[in-house]
Amino acid sequence: MQQSSTPIVKDLVLVGGGHSHVIVLKRFGMKPMPGVRVTLVCRDVETPYSGMLPGLIAGHYGFDDVHIDLGPLARFAGARFFHDEVVGLDPEARTVSCRGRPPIPYDVLSIDIGSTPYTGDVPGAAEHAVPVKPISNFHQRWEALVARVLADDRAMAIGVVGAGAGGAEMVLAMQHGLAKRLAARGQSAERLTFHLFAGGAHPLPSHPPSVRARFERVFRERGVLFHPHARAQRVDDGVLETADGARHALDEILWVTRASTQAWLGESGLAVDERGFVAVHPTLESTSHRGVFAAGDCASVLEHPREKAGVFAVRQGKPLERNLRWALRGRALVPFTPQRRFLSLVSTGDARAVASRGEVMSLEGAWVWRWKDWIDRRFMRKFSDLPDMDEKGEEPALASGLADGDALKALSAVAMRCGGCGAKVGATVLARVMNDLAPARRDDVLIGLHEPDDAAVLAVPEGKVVVQTVDSFRAMIDDPYLFGRIAANHSLGDVFAMGAEPQAAMAIATLPYGIESKVEDTLRQMMTGAMEVLADADTALVGGHTSEGAELSLGFAVSGLIDRDAVMRKGGMRPGDRLILTKAIGTGTLFAADMRHRARGRWIDAALTSMVMSNRAGAECLRRHGATACTDVTGFGLLGHLVEMVKASQVDVELRLADVPLLAGALECVSRGITSSLQPQNLRLRRAVHDLERVGRDPRYPLLFDPQTAGGLLASVPEAHADACVAELRALGYAATADIGVVTAAGERLEPVTVVI
Repeated sequence: MQQSSTPIVKDLVLVGGGHSHVIVLKRFGMKPMPGVRVTLVCRDVETPYSGMLPGLIAGHYGFDDVHIDLGPLARFAGARFFHDEVVGLDPEARTVSCRGRPPIPYDVLSIDIGSTPYTGDVPGAAEHAVPVKPISNFHQRWEALVARVLADDRAMAIGVVGAGAGGAEMVLAMQHGLAKRLAARGQSAERLTFHLFAGGAHPLPSHPPSVRARFERVFRERGVLFHPHARAQRVDDGVLETADGARHALDEILWVTRASTQAWLGESGLAVDERGFVAVHPTLESTSHRGVFAAGDCASVLEHPREKAGVFAVRQGKPLERNLRWALRGRALVPFTPQRRFLSLVSTGDARAVASRGEVMSLEGAWVWRWKDWIDRRFMRKFSDLPDMDEKGEEPALASGLADGDALKALSAVAMRCGGCGAKVGATVLARVMNDLAPARRDDVLIGLHEPDDAAVLAVPEGKVVVQTVDSFRAMIDDPYLFGRIAANHSLGDVFAMGAEPQAAMAIATLPYGIESKVEDTLRQMMTGAMEVLADADTALVGGHTSEGAELSLGFAVSGLIDRDAVMRKGGMRPGDRLILTKAIGTGTLFAADMRHRARGRWIDAALTSMVMSNRAGAECLRRHGATACTDVTGFGLLGHLVEMVKASQVDVELRLADVPLLAGALECVSRGITSSLQPQNLRLRRAVHDLERVGRDPRYPLLFDPQTAGGLLASVPEAHADACVAELRALGYAATADIGVVTAAGERLEPVTVVI
């Protein structure tokens, strides 16, 4: 994560992870703009490179070969990465609406969300056909088709509707890929039939006649049934009806027709062309709204109409990045004229390809494929081989290029930040945010946010005792909304671990310096996420404290209620009890790797999914099954918290290392020597491990000391209830739950933990 003492004065929001935007991110990473906060909002954590998709389907590439990992790229660019789907835009309020989070404000906006094949003009196509885009959805359907083919030895027919370059490549890639999978099992692909349906007389209508002729020959040689003048008229379940009156029985129907885009673009008020694509000037700025840009397939450059092709999106990346900088500085934009003739490389599935440029030249062969492969891999390396942080340059401070005076005031105020109560976030900002949020109401909260006073007043019902805890930490991710959810979930963990019902929480928040509107947005995003978690736990936010500082941080002091004799403690483990862990471990090493942009986006996404899952239902389940002791696994790591339980219970334990659930990527990261900054302190507890010399050689061993954020529950459960408890926890959504060991009677040796490997 890039750190800067310059306050945030402008927000650049990138919607979508298309080819143009990955180039923008890379270039902003190489040359940051101090004072500009870049935010990437994307539905997927890995964005596919469309030029390599046929190679993936044909079996020439693996999944990671053809996907750009947006997590490390955004981290390198110093950008916040919001994993969400945009569903609307308000150009007047200058906000972006998402499916699962508060609106995101912007000063400059860029949209690069690609396109999807149009199904609206053919009845039944949307219900029964599989669009090739978005590629993430198609890839899941493709893997399901592969599984069907491998599991069922009957004859199958597969059809592709749309005979442009994409459709021609796809039908040949599928044929080759399925034949390759079947051959690996000693089976023949002769039972599979492939159809390609064209609206006109020839495939690849936008290519030269020589290219069309080459592909028609390849179709004949491979046995692909090409259907000219067969425009789709209707799609039913397993049947395609074409304009010539024929009905084709097909087991899978893929759709690779003309492009369409998402409806919210036009519904937002942005100017669009006749097909719904964002209308832009040659500068790539919207023709209707200043400060809004669009690129790639979702954009239509009115003065330079071109077909929807990845080559144009790639070429737009650099001029888009330049004009986004100019727009942020209030400077004149520079128009971009795309080339009319470009090199086209279309693969034929079998590690061969056809090259063409203009209307004359066309070449074919394995060497063309190798050329295409070299070009594609070189492009992908730009986003995987990221330079070290100290190789990057930095632009001068942004303020000199801004038209408004707020930024200048904010920049000059950085050197004069007050301490003490003068460092608090302003009352107006705080009031605006909190007035928009509705804390959970409880009858036992006598004075709270609904009736603000100098302190909260809580009632303690007769027979109950109060459980109190506090947790606070600085942000490990750049998404304040998600961070708010994690911080609240983490803070509630201690209360749940003791079997209590959380009653009230007080927030402790630090906001980075910035102009008022940016501080307010960060606070609103963060507290919205936190309040959702607190409300779900029926926990009232009754007050708190906010201040300004160098880094975003959040914590909560939480009060809970429980019957005096119902407290679940760390002590209480009994010989014979089984050890149950409800979540996988590995957040420490994963986020340490993420800071170095060396963790895959899907690893971080899976870790975040685990971290935002509440321990409430897990704690209730453990109580029902008679848990004798319980704790939540957090900063001291699995072994540290287990040792606390062992000492308090005066027992020994046998821990099966192979059964400890690990988050995806955790073992790979720790094997590279990437560990949390807290790991060395946690390692001091290794003296509790018996036969350390042997155990320490296991590659999983360091993860026992890995500090967790919003980790799971570790509990001892009577052996008679253990299997049922594990099954119920998994049914409740704690999919990683595992029985990881057994409690034994205390022995005479000093090391109470025996690790079985």
